[in-house]
Amino acid sequence: MKTKISSSQVVRRFGDYLAKVKYRGDSFLIVKNNETIAELVPAPEGGGGTWNDIVAAVNALPDDPTFADDLEKVNALDQLPENRWD
Repeated sequence: MKTKISSSQVVRRFGDYLAKVKYRGDSFLIVKNNETIAELVPAPEGGGGTWNDIVAAVNALPDDPTFADDLEKVNALDQLPENRWD
């Protein structure tokens, strides 16, 4: 069962909640204005990988021949404004 806690409680006592998740396995629903906005839960066991795992995953991705063109378009649109103080 997940305990509901307010976002302001989390801000004030974040370290305490992390300790409860880590050492007791507690789970929390973080609520703001009566709406659940996030969950704080233990990370899955063995959730991590080595550098070789990451490289293998990236190498397994399909090729996208238009990716370089997309990057060029994005970079062309990324311009500083004439007056940065406006």
